[in-house]
Amino acid sequence: MGKVICIANQKGGVGKTTTCVNLGIALAMAGKRVCLIDSDPQGSLTESLGYRNPDEMENTLADVLKAEMEPDDKLSGSDYVEEPVCDNLSRTLENTILHHVEGVDLLPGNIELAGVEVSMVNLMSRELLLKTAISKIRNDYDYIIIDCMPSLGMLTINALAAADTVIIPVQAAYLPAKGLEQFLMTVSKVRRQINRKLRIEGILLSMVDCRTNFAKEIIALIYETYGSHIKIFQTQIPLSVRAAESSASGISIFSHDSKGKVAAAYRELTQEVMKDGR
Repeated sequence: MGKVICIANQKGGVGKTTTCVNLGIALAMAGKRVCLIDSDPQGSLTESLGYRNPDEMENTLADVLKAEMEPDDKLSGSDYVEEPVCDNLSRTLENTILHHVEGVDLLPGNIELAGVEVSMVNLMSRELLLKTAISKIRNDYDYIIIDCMPSLGMLTINALAAADTVIIPVQAAYLPAKGLEQFLMTVSKVRRQINRKLRIEGILLSMVDCRTNFAKEIIALIYETYGSHIKIFQTQIPLSVRAAESSASGISIFSHDSKGKVAAAYRELTQEVMKDGR
């Protein structure tokens, strides 16, 4: 079965989506079968791969989750006919997955996910909806990577419940570093109560500007606080306008600036992830 990686942090603007895009496409370039899942109602991952106006898309992850939430049961007089929910779910997945020109598949997301998240509240096993959906496609891929919204809501909990590992991008700045402890507590709680197999793949230092002493101090603090018990990737993603430009263009950093420092960093990160295996 494919490895499921969740890229998450409740802090926004730390490079989650950029990492999802470029790690996924770098894995595809290495010959791996990869599916990216946009679990953010903002649809940032979907837009970053060039699919503009995700809110106007006919089929998205929201439809996949709704297919599982709404049983396809049919009553006809005194006869009861049930069409298995998994069949409806499989059909919806097949109609929703997009094939990107750079070699990855995409399960897109849009604003409808916000409504789905509200609807989850009263459901049984609401934390496992995404895990069930992923189970239908897991054998088709080597890696499934989930891009999470910047919150600790039910969509993020679903992603953590479905994942084998979590990569935590952290910007080398004071507030993102301070918020890391809260997110680690959430991961620990999910591991205890929902997904005992979940482990932390590593903390990824992103948007790093090593020209400043402040960034160096924050990085040193993160290593001092967490380095003894949590893996911190050796690769650091440098701060660069090229990364923002590639997202705006709807392509990966490898298509936008293949010889730049950000592309080189994501290639190195990909090697670390592949060496980690399962």
